[in-house]
Amino acid sequence: MSGERVPRGSEDDRLAAEWDRHRPAVFGVAYRLLGSVADAEDVAQDVWLRAANADLDDVDDLRAWLVTVAARRSYDILKSARVRREEYVGPWLPEPLLTGPDASEPVLVDESVSTAMLLIMEELNPRERVAFVLHDVFGLEFGRIAEVLDVSVPSARQLASRARRRVANAKQAAPQAPKAERERVLTAFRAAYESGDLAGLVKLLDPDAVYVTDGGGKAFAARKPILGGERIAEVMVRVGRQWHLDRIDLVEVGGELALVTYSQGQVYSVDTVQLTGGLITAYRRVLNPDKLAHV
Repeated sequence: MSGERVPRGSEDDRLAAEWDRHRPAVFGVAYRLLGSVADAEDVAQDVWLRAANADLDDVDDLRAWLVTVAARRSYDILKSARVRREEYVGPWLPEPLLTGPDASEPVLVDESVSTAMLLIMEELNPRERVAFVLHDVFGLEFGRIAEVLDVSVPSARQLASRARRRVANAKQAAPQAPKAERERVLTAFRAAYESGDLAGLVKLLDPDAVYVTDGGGKAFAARKPILGGERIAEVMVRVGRQWHLDRIDLVEVGGELALVTYSQGQVYSVDTVQLTGGLITAYRRVLNPDKLAHV
């Protein structure tokens, strides 16, 4: 229950059991809309308190009701987040969400929680993003989506359709690599990185690769993306030596294999990659300590 207070009484016990069953959906919709574990947990807490104090006798689909409440709260945060993004120091990347065996709680996992998809959805406007996530990911009817966005049902359909086209075009431009290929490349990359093998890293990086670091002004990070496989490899080897990176683990982040690096026993970064043709075309590193608190 992640710290939520469980109300007393048989009705409340039943609600608590239902909440445990539906919480992954509540957290999941908030994370997909906001790209932040901390904000998603806050939304889940708000939804739980709302449900615990509401009369739900007439609610025939509790999951849809909970997801709708979470989406409405997330939509409010998402609109204000646009301003925060403009003020953010350096590139912004989604907060890493551990999935698989390393996850601290059940998470609904599909491609929409991957870093690549979250960045694609970041390019949608808030209404498009809500419509897409609620309909295409969670299967909510357009009547509920229209209520969340305060638009007509035809407008909600149009928003979802427009978002779907934009997402499909972006995915076509950067298709997802097979799981086996990702594991092979990241295993080789980790070995080269741990040994400081510059040539080995260059072989795994596309010549036109991009390296993006998110420090948020709270960790040493490049303020602009670094371009070029050789240049990226050189920077990574130098950083590895400078910060005494002593361990690199393969973990699942957002449903895909990723790297967690450690410096002096502490998490230094969470790294996700984009692969094309067996080479890394985008290397994304989260360094902001606020975003690593849940790792």
